[in-house]
Amino acid sequence: MIFEIIAELAIFALLVSCGYAGIRAYVSWRQPRFADLLSRRRLAVLCLLMLLIVCAKLFEDVLGGESSVVDTRVLLAIRAVLPAGLGPFFSTLTIAGSAVVVIPVTLAASALFAGFGRRFEAGLTMASLGVAAALVYGIKTVAARARPALWDTQWYWGSSFPSGHTLHTAALSTALALCVARIAPRWGNRAMAAAVIWTLLIGVSRLALGVHWPTDVLAALGLGWLVSLSIAMAMELRVERKRCINK
Repeated sequence: MIFEIIAELAIFALLVSCGYAGIRAYVSWRQPRFADLLSRRRLAVLCLLMLLIVCAKLFEDVLGGESSVVDTRVLLAIRAVLPAGLGPFFSTLTIAGSAVVVIPVTLAASALFAGFGRRFEAGLTMASLGVAAALVYGIKTVAARARPALWDTQWYWGSSFPSGHTLHTAALSTALALCVARIAPRWGNRAMAAAVIWTLLIGVSRLALGVHWPTDVLAALGLGWLVSLSIAMAMELRVERKRCINK
């Protein structure tokens, strides 16, 4: 078992390294004007590659039915550990990841950014939630995974995979944290920490309520972060291209 884990980690590290090396080689050969941007955003690119690989693995396991046993054991363990009296708390907490919260927050933040002339930040915020919502609808339709039925739970629309609440929260909170980092860099790390905490709390609430499998939440976390980082990188590339053209 230990050797299998080490082997998988080694393959994971190799894939990330080869992916980054390939991107660097392509940029140096075909797009040298983006070499400086790639160097400055090396951590973000590495994170994107890691998220892509993790999400691909999760999709493979879930759609192939390989995660069912582990999902059931983990969810029952969470149920056994968490006090029953916290049910109302998690029912209230999970609302922070629902449409009644994330949509108004997105609209308000985008309007605020636009009002101060921060078009990049406004676009990033709106696009992140928009793409996240489209992914949730599309993947749920294709995956058609049954929700957990290990105990009585509230009914929610759609299949179980992925967790819409978690994916929406991850995409929106990460986008907002990236916006804060652009506007006030010294607050960037704190904003990202707050975004991660917000997202993890929503994910835990979905598991505590028994309305999602653990892999639903893990995939949603990865996809949400991937969406915002990808959009931010794409927008930065567009800005860099315009800057190079106008030189």
